[in-house]
Parts: sequence; C-alpha cells; structure tokens
Amino acid sequence: MIDQRIAFLANLRNQLAALDGAMASGVLTLEDNDTGRITYRSYAEMRQARADLLVRMRDLELELSPVVPRRTRQVVMTGRSGW
Repeated sequence: MIDQRIAFLANLRNQLAALDGAMASGVLTLEDNDTGRITYRSYAEMRQARADLLVRMRDLELELSPVVPRRTRQVVMTGRSGW
C-alpha cells in the first residue's frame, strides 16, 4: 500500500517537472506515456493545473510523513547591537 503511494508521489513529481518544462518553453500541449496528450487552453489553466498538482503532492506527503509541517504567518526578529 505504501509502495503504491510512493510510486504515485513519484509520478506526480514527474508530471510537475514536465508541466514546469512546458510552462518555461511556452508549449501548451504535453505528451506522456501515462497520461496521454493534454492540451491546455491558456497559461492560466497551466498554472491552475500546477497548483492542483502541488496540493495533491502536499496531501500525499502529509499522509506518508510522520512529521507535521508548521506554517509561519509572521516572523519577528529582535536584536541588540550593544551600543
């Protein structure tokens, strides 16, 4: 069961890498052995697909990892120069 999830996570990472490459080159059509051919209508649709992939990857990583990531909303730095 876990091996399937790890393989699925690797597949999502490969899809993300292919999508990033297509976005960088300006191509709207992706071809893959697993998913076939996908044609996006616009760059905005590609960005939405990328965001969806990132959410799915994050959710799967949370299921597989015992460590819970913490989100920081505000960072406060204090210091004294000594003068």
